[in-house]
Amino acid sequence: MDALSPGGIALLLGTGFAAGIVNTLAGGGSLLTVPLLVLLGLPGTLANGTNRIGVLLQGAVSAWRFRGSGILELRSLAPVLVPVLTGSLAGAFAIAQVTDATFERIFGAVMLVLLVPMLRRSGAATPGPGLSPALSALVFFAIGVYGGAVQAGVGIPLVFALVYAGHDLVRANAIKVAVVGALTAAAVPVFAFQGKIAWAPGAVLALGFAAGAEVGVRLALRAGARLIRPVLAACVVVLAGRMLGLY
Repeated sequence: MDALSPGGIALLLGTGFAAGIVNTLAGGGSLLTVPLLVLLGLPGTLANGTNRIGVLLQGAVSAWRFRGSGILELRSLAPVLVPVLTGSLAGAFAIAQVTDATFERIFGAVMLVLLVPMLRRSGAATPGPGLSPALSALVFFAIGVYGGAVQAGVGIPLVFALVYAGHDLVRANAIKVAVVGALTAAAVPVFAFQGKIAWAPGAVLALGFAAGAEVGVRLALRAGARLIRPVLAACVVVLAGRMLGLY
């Protein structure tokens, strides 16, 4: 199917919208959009890079809305941004060097590895005991490497890490969208330089992501942890089912 046919455009907008809501409330929306881009004819690594345009715009919209609500404070980003951005650059450079088939194998393997801590922490909703500066830097660097390389699902371990570091679930979610937007902004130039972005379908997808982000922030601000918690748990279950080959 042509990604820019009427049907392709509708699929990109609709799936991007759904992914924007999922990413804003929890994470894992790229597990919808990356396979769709492949279905529409893009190779795996090109789909991976193209998807970042939507994630970038969604992150900007979500962070701006959370910031305007007073939930997101810039001082909360500093301890997280440096290690995450450093890891993101390393991950983006690494993944840009592999073939499409290798990327798809890495995608599946990383999801399997990520499944265990997600299931163990799927009920996390209250602030944890905190992390030492060294451990915090290591954890967020590792999350950045994954986010820069693969992106899909990065919001879920990021939320868990932020909750464990001492943030409540709503504030952790707000920090998450800003951090994911920042690490995506760091990774996009790498993919663009490598020619791994299809700009036309990426722009259409980004419109859907942005609309979904606006709706997702409104839902998060209105319902708070009562909504974020079940959505987060559902995303973990969906990822688990995908990795177990149930669908």
